[in-house]
Amino acid sequence: MRRSLAKLFYGWIVIAIAFVTMGIGVNARTAFSLMFPPILDEFGWPRGLTAGAFSFGFLASAILGPVLGRLMDRRGPRSVMLLGVAMVGAGLGLAPLVTAPWHLYLTLGVLVAGGTVCLGYTGHALFLPNWFVRRRGLAIGVAFSGAGVGAIVILPWLQRLIAGAGWRTACLAMAALVVVVLAPLNFLTRRRPEDMGLWPDGDRVPEATGRGGLHPANVVDHAWASTDWTLGRAMRTARFWWVSVGFVGGLWAWYAVQVHQTKYLIEIGFAPTAAAYALGFVGFTGIVGQIALGHLSDRVGREWVWTLACAGFVICYALLLVMRERPTPALLYLMVASQGALGYGLASVFGAIPAELFQGKHYGMIFGTLSLTSIIGGAMGPWIAGALHDRTGDYVLAFWLSIGASLVSAVAIWLAAPRKVRAVAGRVPRGS
Repeated sequence: MRRSLAKLFYGWIVIAIAFVTMGIGVNARTAFSLMFPPILDEFGWPRGLTAGAFSFGFLASAILGPVLGRLMDRRGPRSVMLLGVAMVGAGLGLAPLVTAPWHLYLTLGVLVAGGTVCLGYTGHALFLPNWFVRRRGLAIGVAFSGAGVGAIVILPWLQRLIAGAGWRTACLAMAALVVVVLAPLNFLTRRRPEDMGLWPDGDRVPEATGRGGLHPANVVDHAWASTDWTLGRAMRTARFWWVSVGFVGGLWAWYAVQVHQTKYLIEIGFAPTAAAYALGFVGFTGIVGQIALGHLSDRVGREWVWTLACAGFVICYALLLVMRERPTPALLYLMVASQGALGYGLASVFGAIPAELFQGKHYGMIFGTLSLTSIIGGAMGPWIAGALHDRTGDYVLAFWLSIGASLVSAVAIWLAAPRKVRAVAGRVPRGS
């Protein structure tokens, strides 16, 4: 009996594992924002060149997207997660040896950014949608909110280590945390419930009513949904490319502010500790945003939630611009709330949107390729923001470009229109 109950709720065990993995893995990459100021102070390298390590790592890791998708389709999440642990552990462990920019690009760039693609949003979005249909947005939102819990716990701890023992010691401590906790934990992950004789949403048998998405009741476009989607077929559709545009714009806005926020806040008058806590609290408020918006997306649709998240980033950048003249705590709190509670809601539908459009046995390869575009956006945002700062002496133009990227992203997801392929649970008529 106990064993059958454990199997019944194994989907939530998978979510719990993802929650912990996201909390540690994503913040191993986010920590670059805390390392950024002391690395600039120690070496005196140009800001664009230094921030470029983060962007270069993202771009270099772009080739991992299709590879990870293929690996997921063939070997499952365990191989993907362990690859990520090895890369992040090696990158953080070797970072204390940095003496030249290319060392930084290799360690905190390629190895850490590449490894956290496996451990973060992309890696988990390759398989978590398989475990839930009716509650897909909520489940993914809960899993991804682990990044927020990790931020509020890990980032202030790292900032204290940096202040007391230096950024090199902080890198070694983070490397140990990644390897010791995540390597054994992810041996428990599975690709899909069917691998264990289970069904999505913890159901004992496939639902006959159709409310779970296993029956055509939630399908709006039957011809589209019945297609055996391969990567080639998907790439010949406009929807694939609209999702790509949406991912580029959304991740541009997300990572441009994440990398530069700490340094910017210090420059306009906030204490380093306050700037570090602001970064942490963005992640913490993201807990509320990802869970609430994930649940909301199951009721009203993925497009509305993506739009709300993009609006959060627009408000965030607008407040950062206002704070140049009025760096008040009240505006800081509003910026944190808009970025975390709304902006981070992107994550709750990041995997759900492609799954509604292209779910099937080749989904890993399709999503892995789509993740290339998100990585391109995540790489371009920080690099262009840093380069524009070096050229203009401030972040004004960079922040306006990020506002534009957010608006374009929202429009693109509406044009991709996952609602016209599969209805979310809240849009399926009762009794269907």
